[in-house]
Amino acid sequence: MSDSRNTEHHRVVVIGAGGGGLCMGIHLKRAGIDDFVMLDKAGGVGGTWYHNTYPGAECDVQSHLYSFSFEPKLDWSRPFAGQAEILEYMNHCADKYGLRPHLRFKTGVKRATWDETASCWEVETEHGEVLTADAVVSALGMFNNLVWPQIPGIESFDGRYFHSARWDHDYDLTGKRVGVIGIAASAVQFVPEIVERVERVYLYQRTANWVVPKPNAPYSQQQIDYYRQHPDAVRQSRDEIYQTWNTLCTFSDKAVLAEIERQGLERIAAVNDPETRRKLTPDHPFGCKRPLFSDLYYPIFNRDNVELVTDDIERIGPQGAVTVDGQCHEVDCLIYSTGFETTTYLNAIDVTGRDGVGLREAWDDGAQAYLGITTSGFPNLFMLYGPNTNQGCILFMLERQVEYIIRQLQRMDRDGLAWIDIKPEVMHAFNDDLQGALRAVDVWQATCGNDFYYRSKSGRMVTQWPHSMDDFTAATTRDDAGDFLNQAASA
Repeated sequence: MSDSRNTEHHRVVVIGAGGGGLCMGIHLKRAGIDDFVMLDKAGGVGGTWYHNTYPGAECDVQSHLYSFSFEPKLDWSRPFAGQAEILEYMNHCADKYGLRPHLRFKTGVKRATWDETASCWEVETEHGEVLTADAVVSALGMFNNLVWPQIPGIESFDGRYFHSARWDHDYDLTGKRVGVIGIAASAVQFVPEIVERVERVYLYQRTANWVVPKPNAPYSQQQIDYYRQHPDAVRQSRDEIYQTWNTLCTFSDKAVLAEIERQGLERIAAVNDPETRRKLTPDHPFGCKRPLFSDLYYPIFNRDNVELVTDDIERIGPQGAVTVDGQCHEVDCLIYSTGFETTTYLNAIDVTGRDGVGLREAWDDGAQAYLGITTSGFPNLFMLYGPNTNQGCILFMLERQVEYIIRQLQRMDRDGLAWIDIKPEVMHAFNDDLQGALRAVDVWQATCGNDFYYRSKSGRMVTQWPHSMDDFTAATTRDDAGDFLNQAASA
């Protein structure tokens, strides 16, 4: 399969330089594996924090936990850090741990193909370059391909339009009439940031979401100084936050869920207009859809220049969105806050494994992998933030996945193995148990609109880990060498 285009070989090719890719690179160097390259289609590190620069972009997990355990930042400016501060932290990590020589930006990957004869992967970039590698680590995660709604006429709009994940900073919203289509995680953050400068904003909502409290007042200088001087206080804060998230995202404590819903309804009750309150009130349990967090969202509905529209959009016309009742609110700008193809994962590129089987074919019923890290039929291929690993704090989960991959690479070296491949019966048994556990989570079985954040189109839930983060740690640290097929390296 190799040809004259091949110019270099590496022990490991890492695809993506977001949080997962950076963590992988750091641990490779720590393990003494320096022969690796990191490819990213963006112009810098950070992944989602590089691309999502919309006003108000911030993390929904407190930063004392949403940071690497081996690189604590002591002086976060607020409990839930914003995009710019997180991106600065990611760049700091890349610099401190010497990753710059391994990074290649504006280098998207087009395809990856397993070469059975050579026991290696061929990775072709969008520029036509071909690299070979003993192992490939995909750090693409969940947030890659943008979702544009299937609404007729999007390109017929005469004004400006863009996706919130690719914010148009050259367009001044001051004094403009704005339509926002898609009210979820991004919109609840950016809409409160723009309402004071726009003339009017129309929010097009399909399904009411739970938007629950998120106290995020900036730390005082005194608090920042205290954390700087007392690293143990940051560790204690991290531990306390961890314990909260460790149980919250299993959605098993009904008393906690009831209290969260009570707090959400309390915030909705502060909206003055009764009809708007009714439209904002969810008819499904908290957790059925992706949980949203904000103390700033519901108050905007008491402004005169904010209107909630819940009629379905029939089409986009030259002046704006036309709803099924024939009404069109004329706007100057449409912002599509419609998220990502969260269930795609590594399918975002063309991957071919053993016997010429493509990953899209292998995953025709929905993405699945053993521990969310490796999938049968694709030797020496590992994933970070892969199927069914979304839980609590993703950076914590990523560290466990990276440590697992490092142990597998070290085992291959120790045992002289050319490749390892998870046994299909092991992967299927793991996923059968996983799907059973997912079906036991009540809130994920409720009806909450045509939402594919959690599920593939087949209905299979492919994003969530149904257990605690403690359970994931246990699952990824046990000795599972016997669960793999393998082949010895040639002498």
